[in-house]
Amino acid sequence: MKSRRLAAIRTLIAASEIRSQHELAGLLAREGIEATQATLSRDLAELGVLKGPDGYRLPGDLPAVLPPEAALGRALKRELISVDVGGTLVVLKTPIGHGNALAIEIDRARLNGALGTIAGDDTVFLAARSELSARRIAKELRTLAELA
Repeated sequence: MKSRRLAAIRTLIAASEIRSQHELAGLLAREGIEATQATLSRDLAELGVLKGPDGYRLPGDLPAVLPPEAALGRALKRELISVDVGGTLVVLKTPIGHGNALAIEIDRARLNGALGTIAGDDTVFLAARSELSARRIAKELRTLAELA
């Protein structure tokens, strides 16, 4: 049973983005394999599975390197809840625990008119050069996130 479970975990991780043990357990259950969180933790460690911003990876698998704008669009679609503008600040709301990851992608994208970001657990403040830049950046982020 263990060898079947390990093989299924390898196949699932290679074939899709899996972000949590809960998600992995659900996918295994569809395959008729039941596993506790403790068992999955041991299995992932045994397989040498790594967890990165795009979820679990098998050892030796190189993550796809996306251009910064593509990576930002992907992160925004996954993590952005809302965008608001207050003067020269763009305020972005994310699910709890996703603020830092989104701020990193925003900084990497080097948006025109953006001075920098400050991230909390579920909020990102983006400082813009001007009020006009803040409104333009907010619109661009909504479009990339497909919120507009």
